[in-house]
Amino acid sequence: MRTTITLDDDVVKTIRDEMQAGSGKSFKEAVNDLIRSGRYYQEARAVKKRKPFKVMAKSLGVYEHINYDKTSELVARLDSEEFIRKDRRKK
Repeated sequence: MRTTITLDDDVVKTIRDEMQAGSGKSFKEAVNDLIRSGRYYQEARAVKKRKPFKVMAKSLGVYEHINYDKTSELVARLDSEEFIRKDRRKK
């Protein structure tokens, strides 16, 4: 994409320094590389600033009549209306 922008003097100096550092980059390549490195730097800093994720675990209880080794059976029972009705009677 081609566009026109106005760069501050310190930015132009940084770009020119990058070009003259023996990298052999063109002005366009230096600008793109510096923009990318700034974006990645900001994204990396944003990730580090996030609060750690915490799981708030709660006990769901244990049903003795369910075999927890067979999860498909557990899901089927939890989905069935009969299981819910029987569970309500026990309480």
